[in-house]
Amino acid sequence: MRLTARLRRIDLILVQAVIAAALSFSHIHDIADAAGQHGWKAWAYPISVDLLMVMAWRKKQIPGAPQFGPWCWFLLSLAASVGANIGTSGILDEEALPTWLRVIVAGWPVVAFLGGSMLVHSRKAPVERPQEAAEEPAEETAEEEVPEPAKAPQVPRLVTYREAADIVGVAPETVRGAANGPRPRLIKYPNPHNPGRICVDLNEVRQIDWRPVAP
Repeated sequence: MRLTARLRRIDLILVQAVIAAALSFSHIHDIADAAGQHGWKAWAYPISVDLLMVMAWRKKQIPGAPQFGPWCWFLLSLAASVGANIGTSGILDEEALPTWLRVIVAGWPVVAFLGGSMLVHSRKAPVERPQEAAEEPAEETAEEEVPEPAKAPQVPRLVTYREAADIVGVAPETVRGAANGPRPRLIKYPNPHNPGRICVDLNEVRQIDWRPVAP
């Protein structure tokens, strides 16, 4: 039961690939042997052909790698493999292969070595990156002048004429005269505690020069 379960896990596509590779390997070996490459050399030919094909295909799949070279070497190795398989179908006399085919088989190692070296040492094509937008120099922000906080309006300090006169050292009539007349120098305010009486702002009283004018 365990053996059956393991066999079911084997990918049928992989089995098919192994069978096809073994048949192709054998056909290339037979052509190489018939062309005069006996012994271990006949076995090295199919390895060289199939390995070049796999290398070219893998190189072609790499992002950014050049495509023309890998495609050429892939098609060349594919043609060599297909040609060897067709050659063993009976259309060629393996006992007396034509001279041009013997020349191709004899020159294949150099071609395979050149192709493998170029695939291994070929550089990736430079990947174009989007040009980053030039960073604009940050504009120097002008130093903003911090406005000075507005002064709160001065609250009037209401005092009577007599209280103002005592503070500045003048007679109450003098303070009264400054708040009345055609050109008053003091603003009159109603007394909040006694609406019948008038008050003045002590701040304004202190700002007035109360010194008597010399005659």
